[in-house]
This record gives sequence, C-alpha cells and structure tokens, in this order.
Amino acid sequence: MSVQLRKINEQVMVITGATSGIGLTTARMAAEQCAKLVLAARSADALDQLASELRRTGTQVATVVADVGNPADVERIGQAAMERFGRIDTWVNNAGISIFGRNEDVSLEDMQRLFDTNYWGVVHGSLEAVKHMKSRGGGAIINLGSELSDVSIPLQGIYAASKHAVKAFTDSLRVELDKDKAPIAVTLIKPAAVDTMFVAHAKNYMDKEPTLPPPIYAPELVAKSILYAAQHPKRDVFVGGAAKAFSVGNFAMPSVLDRMMRATMFKQQQTDIPSAPNRRDALHAPNPQHELRERQGLSEHVVETCPYTALSLRKGKVVGVLLGAGALFAAWKLAGRPASRTSASRIWSSNRLRQAL
Repeated sequence: MSVQLRKINEQVMVITGATSGIGLTTARMAAEQCAKLVLAARSADALDQLASELRRTGTQVATVVADVGNPADVERIGQAAMERFGRIDTWVNNAGISIFGRNEDVSLEDMQRLFDTNYWGVVHGSLEAVKHMKSRGGGAIINLGSELSDVSIPLQGIYAASKHAVKAFTDSLRVELDKDKAPIAVTLIKPAAVDTMFVAHAKNYMDKEPTLPPPIYAPELVAKSILYAAQHPKRDVFVGGAAKAFSVGNFAMPSVLDRMMRATMFKQQQTDIPSAPNRRDALHAPNPQHELRERQGLSEHVVETCPYTALSLRKGKVVGVLLGAGALFAAWKLAGRPASRTSASRIWSSNRLRQAL
C-alpha cells in the first residue's frame, strides 16, 4: 500500500547507536533539518555531550542509555519517545559491531554477543516501532544492513551472517506489514565500506590491525540515504556503487567472486601494524575514546560523492539495476586482466575502479 511519510522537519526520529559513526552523522544531519530526536546508545556520558551539542542549535532531544540487545532497554526507548513527543515517525536501527578473525578462532560468546547487537537489536527495535506506529498513523523503519547482507567475506564471517539475518528479518517484516495494510515503510540500507569507527570498535582476533577494503565511502552518504528513506518509501538502498556491484557479482558469478575474495580479501582486511595486546574494542561495552567521532580516517581517499546512489534513490528500480550492472561490468573488465598486468590484490583499490563505482 502507499505510505505517506512526513518531512524531516516534522518528524520524531529514533536513532540507535547514535554516538558514533553513521548514527552520529545521521543525528547531526537530522538535527540540521529540524527533526525531533530520540537518541540511544550505551554510553551515558557520550549521549549527554551529544544532546548538549544539539540542544545548543535548538534541537529537541531525548536520550536513552540502552543496550539494543536487551528488549527491556529497547522498550524504554519507545516509552521515552512517546512520553516526550507522543509519536514515532522514523525508527533507525543503526547500532552494530564487527569481529575480525577466522570463524574457527572466534569464541561462541563473542559470536552471540555480536548477534545480540546486530540482529536482535534490529528485531527488538523494529517490533517496538511497529507497536507504536500501527496505532498512530504509521511511519518508517530503517534497518542498517550492509553490502554483506548479500555477500559473505572471510575474516568477518559472523558479521556477514548477522547482516544476512537482518536482511531476512527486514524482508519478511515488510511483507507482513504490507499484508496488514499497515502504513509503515520498511527499508534496508546496504552500505559498502564506510569510514566510521567501525574498525576501531570491532574485536580483533588477527595478529595485525584490521582495516576495510577499498573503495571506502563517507558516512554522510549513508546518513543522506537514511534521511531520504525516512521521507520516501524505499525497499532497499545500496550506498556506494561498489555495494551494488558486490551484490550483483555474487548473484551472477559467485565462483568468480569467491576466487577474487580468496586472492584479495585476506590481505585487504589487515594492515602491516601488529595488533596491540591491550587493544580495546566495543563488543561488550562502549569504548569512551572512540565515542562522538564520525570518522576514523581509514583511507587517504574517501569517496565523498556517489552518482550511483544519488541516481538510484531518485530514479527507481530500472536505473538502479542498470547502474549496478555497469559497476559490475567495470569490475569484471578490470578483474579479467592478466595477472602480469595487474595483480588481483590491486583490482579493488585501483583508481579506475573507484571512479567506475
């Protein structure tokens, strides 16, 4: 059914994982557009600092210290929104974490903790949003997936598994709400690699410090996509042509993509810097030194604009498919060169491919 969504300046927006990376960028951008905000994260100090910053600009903000893996905490987010503003127009399930390491090395405790945040956090948030939106005119639920919702890679297997699960849950919820004729839009955002605090927050089982494979995109591109979906119903949004190419490549030629990943992804997810024995992460508890930062500075070249994403948001499915096919063709042409002319490890980091995507 057709869903009518409010403009951002008329919205009450819930954002989880709001004190870092994409969540932080989205909160600041939504505040600039005069949204009323309900911000949730695990760090009370970071939430207080962020709320003070935004209130100085005139933004109305409520904060909730919450672990999205705990359903009682998520229920408190919904209650805070209703008590302060009387409704929820958009709920952004953004909180997430990763683990770098071979599957056989990662403890089951850490795997389960990651799923508590990445998967169960989305489930809890989505169902809490539905509970309030169904009886109050509808709204938008926006779930943060990943390019790894459609593809898996080595060394982040459990993260990819959680994002596959998020996609499956999101797709089923969308159909169920549509069957009920509920005026609720459900969007899955699937970014490529983004320069946030993602790597710094991640737990690391490798001998070397982790990193993300290029191309790496700006968090503002994801935030703009989230705010667009909050106003215009969208089923899926790929942020970055590389994300679309990755997805199409896995569908069209999975064996070729497997070979490329075997040749490139182990090296491209590790730096030359040894992992510190006392390295801190944010898997089980927030890390104060990494709060209130949008970017880590993972690459000298961060893609700040993406024509693919801009066009796909506004031109519908056909243009999106054509753009994705074009990105895949560019990747295939580069990947098809003889090894003597360009090594596999350089395929995804070449300037020509970045420009194509």
